[in-house]
Amino acid sequence: KTETPEPAKAELAEEEKGEEEEDSLVSAEAYFGVDSKYITYGVMDGKDPIVRMNGYVTFLDWWYIGAEVLFDLTKGNGKRGPYGWGNRAGKYTTIDAQTGLAHEWKLGETLGTLSIDVYYTYEYVARHKGTMNDTQYLDFEIKLKDLWFEPRLWFERDLMADDGTYVNLEVGHTFPLIGDGEDATLAFKPSFAQGWGNTLRTRGYGLSDDHGGLMDATIKGELVWAVCDHVKVKAYIAYCDYWFDRKLRDGARAYNGAWGGSNDHSWNFYGGVGVALSF
Repeated sequence: KTETPEPAKAELAEEEKGEEEEDSLVSAEAYFGVDSKYITYGVMDGKDPIVRMNGYVTFLDWWYIGAEVLFDLTKGNGKRGPYGWGNRAGKYTTIDAQTGLAHEWKLGETLGTLSIDVYYTYEYVARHKGTMNDTQYLDFEIKLKDLWFEPRLWFERDLMADDGTYVNLEVGHTFPLIGDGEDATLAFKPSFAQGWGNTLRTRGYGLSDDHGGLMDATIKGELVWAVCDHVKVKAYIAYCDYWFDRKLRDGARAYNGAWGGSNDHSWNFYGGVGVALSF
């Protein structure tokens, strides 16, 4: 019997591992983290820290189902206005049930990997004074993660509350700090993202009654530490503002300012840390 050389053994093992990964019927991921503020479309829906938990199960590397739950930590963090949820300190505020289709395709050496994700969300909002503020969303995301500037385009349509449309384009780059490429033990990604909303979107958030336009611009830095194959620790800091539309900037200032005089500005500085698990 002829013994297989060691290099060939390693190559065969990698091929078998790849085949196992490709043939995986079920995979799962979960996340637990804390954000210093609850930021939506660049404005504050909560001025104090929140807890974010989510989990998803993917079948055949295509269809997934899961949910995300947010918890308030303080008495004074309940979202204001007719869409608010009052004092929910230590309790959940929203539960987002999601299902979607996501997959990746290899486009060759020039464009690399194309990722597409289409998903539906039903957002259940905690009841407050008999109100029902649930909503539904249809989202579409497309990424070219192998390009140097890692572009990501996100399209969101509100189906229930205000029928608004929101689009966000993000560019950035991942720098390995320890290790190489996707297998880096420690990596840092700076990014810039710009959002746009139509009139229904900006009106729904009380930013403007008569026009849409460029909304939140966000500068973000994210650090990812791969503790092992199945555990990652993530931390980020971000700054956002309404730079390009004065009327929307005034609306953002008023929206944030409703939390109190010290928040009377259009910008927000925030951050967060969490643990991601994959199986």
